[in-house]
Amino acid sequence: MQGLFSEMAAGIDDGAFEKALNAQGKRVGGCDEAGRGPLAGPVVAACVILPVNDDRVSCFVDSKTLSPPRREQLYRQLLDLPAAIGIGVVSAATIDRINILQASLLAMLRAVQALPSPPPDFLLIDGTFTIACDIDQRAMVRGERKSRAIAAASIVAKVERDRLMTELHHTYPLYNFAAHKGYPTAAHRQALRIHGPCPAHRLTFNGVREHAR
Repeated sequence: MQGLFSEMAAGIDDGAFEKALNAQGKRVGGCDEAGRGPLAGPVVAACVILPVNDDRVSCFVDSKTLSPPRREQLYRQLLDLPAAIGIGVVSAATIDRINILQASLLAMLRAVQALPSPPPDFLLIDGTFTIACDIDQRAMVRGERKSRAIAAASIVAKVERDRLMTELHHTYPLYNFAAHKGYPTAAHRQALRIHGPCPAHRLTFNGVREHAR
C-alpha cells in the first residue's frame, strides 16, 4: 500500500489505489466539487460510491472533458447502476463568510453525510485537502483522472450545480445564469456593471465586490 501512496503522490496513479482498496473489501467514496471559480451561486459537491467489479464504471471520466448532454446521460447511468450518491451544497452567503476553500470542503463533508447507509470505509478527495470527518481518507490532486469514483462525483456535482444555476436564472433573469452558470464571462461582467450584484452573487469575489452598492 505504501508503494501505491508513493505513485499517487507522484501523479502516476492510474486507478490502482482505488482498486487496491476495493480488493480489500472497502467501500470507496469519491468526492469532488463544482463551482469554485464562479462569481455567483453555490458550490456543490458530490460523494459517489461505485459498485465493485462492474465494467460499466469505465465510462466515468473527468466532467470537464464532457459535454453537458453527456454529463446528464452519465448521471442517469449512475442512478441505474445503482451507485450510492450524496450531494452537498453551500450557499454564496456562506462562501462569503468562510471563504471558497472552506466552503468547498464543507460541501464535500455534507455530501458524505448525505450518503445512504452504510457509510464508505474510505474516502478519496479531489484536491490537496481532506475533510473534517473520522472516515479514513486521502486527498488526490487531479483525482478525477485517478479515481472512477471521484470522476463520477465530478459529474454529479457539475450536473447538480448547473441545474441550480438554471433555477437561479428564473429568479434573477437579468444575469442570464442559465448561459454562463455564474462564471466570469464578458456578458456576466457586463450585467454586473449595469445592474450590480444580486443576492446570488459572491460579494467577496473580485469582479463582484467593486459593483456592490
